[in-house]
Amino acid sequence: MSSTNTFQGSVKQHYGTGRRRESIARVYIKPGAAKFTVNGRPVEDYFRNVAWHKAATEPLSFTQMQDQVEVRAVVKGGGTGGQAGAVRMGLSRALSILNPELRPSLRTNGFLTRDSRMKERKKYGQKGARRRFQFSKR
Repeated sequence: MSSTNTFQGSVKQHYGTGRRRESIARVYIKPGAAKFTVNGRPVEDYFRNVAWHKAATEPLSFTQMQDQVEVRAVVKGGGTGGQAGAVRMGLSRALSILNPELRPSLRTNGFLTRDSRMKERKKYGQKGARRRFQFSKR
């Protein structure tokens, strides 16, 4: 789930996994320059919508660590909104490993809570999850 390992020398890198709907994000952070990349692209280019960009970077601004860590996220599956939520959770988990003192405040503000809402499956004999085929009385 979350771990610590060495990356390119002796600099420690911390890892956190985030999930939201169908999206899974692997987030790696290490102390260094303020750099945030998602799938090899800057976070501003990947999450163009202001709400998605804010959601993905919110844990950094909440903990005031924007200028202290380098973030690299690899995200796959789902849509862009779900990916932003997955990056948010993965980043929060990685920050709580980097600095365990941040964990209680991240927990109370909902950064470490998994949003378990998923898309409801389509049922047989129906048009969708709840939508039925049109009924004709005559």
